[in-house]
Amino acid sequence: MAILLSAITLAQTPVRESLLQQANRQFDTQAYAKAIALYQEVLSQNLLPLRQRQQVLLNVASSYFYLGDNARSEEFYKEVLSEDSLNDLTPSHYLNYAKALANNGKMQESEKYYDLYQNSKHTESRLNQSAEIFTKKRITYRLDYLAINTPNAEFSPMYYKEGLVFVSGKAAGAVSSESTQKGYLDLFFVNKENEIKALSTLNADGTETDVIGSRRNSAGSQSRMLGSDAYTKSTSNDSRTIGIYNGYGLNDKPDGQKNNTQPGKATPFSKELNTRYHEGPVTFNADGSQIIFTRNNFNEGQKGVSNDNNIKLKLYSAQWGNGDWTNIQELPFNSDDYSTAHPSLSKDGSLLYFVSDMPKGIGGKDIYVSRLENGRWSTPINLGKELNTKQDEVFPFVDARGNLYFSTAGRKGGYGGLDLYYAVLSKDGTKVIEVIHLDAPINSKADDFGLITDAARTTGYFSSNRREGDDDIYRFTRESSLYECRQLLVRVFDNQTQQPLDSATITVKSKVGDQGADKSLQTDANGWVHLCLASDNDFIFNVSKTGFQDNTIGFSTRYLTDDKPTRLEFGMEAFAVAPVFNSSPEKKPIALNDSISTLKHSRVRGIVRTETDRQPIEGVLVKLRNECDKKIYESITGPDGRYDFEIAEGCDYTLIYSKDTYGTNTIKISKVPKKAEPKVLSKDIGLLKKGDIVKLDNIYYDQGKEGIRPDAARELEKMVATMKRYPSLQAEILSHTDSRGDANFNRVLSQKRAQAVVDYMVSKGIPQKRLKPTGMGESLPVNGCVDGVICTEAEYQRNRRTEFKVLEIR
Repeated sequence: MAILLSAITLAQTPVRESLLQQANRQFDTQAYAKAIALYQEVLSQNLLPLRQRQQVLLNVASSYFYLGDNARSEEFYKEVLSEDSLNDLTPSHYLNYAKALANNGKMQESEKYYDLYQNSKHTESRLNQSAEIFTKKRITYRLDYLAINTPNAEFSPMYYKEGLVFVSGKAAGAVSSESTQKGYLDLFFVNKENEIKALSTLNADGTETDVIGSRRNSAGSQSRMLGSDAYTKSTSNDSRTIGIYNGYGLNDKPDGQKNNTQPGKATPFSKELNTRYHEGPVTFNADGSQIIFTRNNFNEGQKGVSNDNNIKLKLYSAQWGNGDWTNIQELPFNSDDYSTAHPSLSKDGSLLYFVSDMPKGIGGKDIYVSRLENGRWSTPINLGKELNTKQDEVFPFVDARGNLYFSTAGRKGGYGGLDLYYAVLSKDGTKVIEVIHLDAPINSKADDFGLITDAARTTGYFSSNRREGDDDIYRFTRESSLYECRQLLVRVFDNQTQQPLDSATITVKSKVGDQGADKSLQTDANGWVHLCLASDNDFIFNVSKTGFQDNTIGFSTRYLTDDKPTRLEFGMEAFAVAPVFNSSPEKKPIALNDSISTLKHSRVRGIVRTETDRQPIEGVLVKLRNECDKKIYESITGPDGRYDFEIAEGCDYTLIYSKDTYGTNTIKISKVPKKAEPKVLSKDIGLLKKGDIVKLDNIYYDQGKEGIRPDAARELEKMVATMKRYPSLQAEILSHTDSRGDANFNRVLSQKRAQAVVDYMVSKGIPQKRLKPTGMGESLPVNGCVDGVICTEAEYQRNRRTEFKVLEIR
C-alpha cells in the first residue's frame, strides 16, 4: 500500500500482469481471500522455482492467518517449514505461526516458534542498526495529573457509562477530624469523564507544565506504612499490590449526605456498595447493568475469617435496580482461605479476568480467567507461566480488542516497582501469546498499575505513586503512532524474466525529520531488503542496478494503522529492451493539445481530481486494460492530474485509477468502431480519500422531524451508488440540526436522523457495518444562525443537513 510518487512519467509500455503478480498485488492490498485463490492457481501449475514457491506458501499461510483460519494457516506454515532448503523466516512469520498454533491449542509448539520470533527479531535488529538510526521512532504519550487526586489514595479507575469509577480513601465533601472510623477505601464516581480537569501536564520530553487556570492541590502528602491498617490488625489484605492500602485518616460520610454534582468532581458511587470495609477495584458489563467488585470478606453484616484468622478479599456481583445496586452475590470461586480480587470483564461479558493467591498458582498472586457458561462462572484457569511469575501479577484490564493489561514487578527489564505490561491473547482469551512492556512515561521507577484504555491505546487512565509516593490517577494521550516502526519487505526483480535482482542498490530518503543523510542498502541473493520504517513519515526509494533503468517510488507510513508488515516490489526494465505498442515501432507521445486531424489512433484523456474540491491529484496510478488482449498500460498523473493513452479501435477498455488513501475507481470504455475516424475521449474522474466530508445536496428535514423526505430519498440513491462503486468504503453519516430548540434535544434528534439515513441505505443493500450514524446536533452551523440570531426559514434549513465522512477506503 505505497503512495506512488514517481519522479518521471512512466512510458506507455504494455504490462501484462502474470498470475503471480496479480496474487502478490491482492496480498499487498490485504485482499487475502482473492490472494489465496490466485496463489492456489499459481501453485497448481507447478512451474515456480523453489524460492518463489516457498514465498508463495508463506503468503498463503499469512493470508489464512489474517482471515482467522488458524488451522489452514498452520497447514501451510508446516508445509514450507518441512523443506530443508528453506532459509530462516522473517520475525513476522514466526510470530504469526506461534499465534496460529496457540489458537489451535498447541501451546508447547507455539512457545518454540515464539522463542524463534524473539531470537530472529533481535538478529534483525542488529543487522538493521544502521538503518534504524533514521527510521525508528518511539511511541510518545502526554500525561495529565488530574484534579480528582487528593493527598490520599486514588487508584484503579474504570469506565462506567459516560464517567469514571475509581477507588479512593477520601470522601468528596469536607472531612471531620472527630470521626472514629478511619482507613477504609470506597468507590467514587465522576459523572462525565470529559469534565475531569488536569492540574498539570507531563510532556513527552519529561517536562511538566501547569495547566492554565488550574489550582494545584497544595496539601502535603501523608506518611504511609504498609501493613498498618488504621482499624484492624495487620492482615494479608494490607498489601500494596492487591489493592488494600493502609491508614489515610479518613472519615465516615454522614448518612444522607447528598452527592456533589459539581462538574468534574468525585462523589460517592453507591450507598449500598460502600461499607466500613474496603471496596474496589470494579468492572462493569457493557450496558452498565451489572457490577463485579472487590470487597473484604464481608456481606449482609457477616464477616468471614480464614483458618489463619485473616480477612481475605472476595469478588461480588450486583445488579442495578431501584436507584442503587441490589442482589449482592458472592462469585462461586471465592474462599475464606484465599483472596480473589481485581476483576475485569471482556467486552462481551463472557470472560472474567481476576487476581488470586489460591493454592497451586505460579507464585504470589496470579491472574486467572473464568468463562460464563449457562449463567454460571466456570472453574478459573491460571493464565500460566507465559504471564504469571513467582511474584505478584495484579490489576488486570482487558480492552475491546482482547489485549490484557496488567502490572507486575516479576519480569526482567522493568523500570522499578510495579510496571505495566500488556498480553496478546489467543482467540478464546485463555492463552497468552506474547507479553509486551509499555514504555515511559507510562512506566516509571515507581509503582504503575490499574491501566484502562481503548482498543488502540489512543487515550486512557492509570495509577501511579511517582508523585511524592502518593497513589494518584493520571490520564494519558498517545501523541504518536502505536507502532514504533513499520516492517517493510522490499523485493527487486527483472520485469521481463520475473527473476530476483541481487546487489541492486536501494537508496532511502526520509522526507520528514532530521534523520540525516540518505541510507543505501543492497538486495540479497533473492532480491530482498528488510527495513523498519518510522511511523507517520514519508520516504523516497530510488532503486538502481547496472544495465537497468532507475526506478523511483515513494512510500508513506502515515496512514498505516495496523502492525502487519508491508511488501513493496520494484520491477526494473533492462536498457536493452525497447518499449513497443501493439508490436509496432515506438511512437513519439502525442501532446495533449494535438489536433484530432494528426491522430492515427483514438485516444482517451482526462484529469483526476479530488471529489470534494475538484483539485487535480498528482501521483495517481492510471491503468488502461485492453479487453481484447488483456494488455495493461500504465501512467502516473503529474501536478495537473492529467493522463493520456492511445487506444486501438475495435476493442473495449477499462480505466483503473488508484492512489494510497484514495478509493480505487474504475471506468468502462466502449469500443470505437474499427472504421471510424480517430477521436479523443474525455474521461475526467473524481476520487474520494480517507477523511473527506461530502455534503449531500437536498438531504433536508422538516423542523423537529427525523423522517426521510421524498426529495432526500432521491439524493440518497446517489450515495447508495457511491457505496456500491467503492466496495471498501466505510462512511460516517453526519446529521446536523438548526439552532432552534434545546441543544440536548437537537443532539438526540440529529442522531435519529443519521440513523434514518443509515436504515434507508441498509434497505438498499448496503451492509450495516459499513455505516456509522453520528448526530452533531446544532454544534456546526454553516451560517450565522446560532442561538439568539433570527434567520429566515431557508437559512435555518441550510443547517438541517446531512454529510458523509469517509472513514476507510482503498
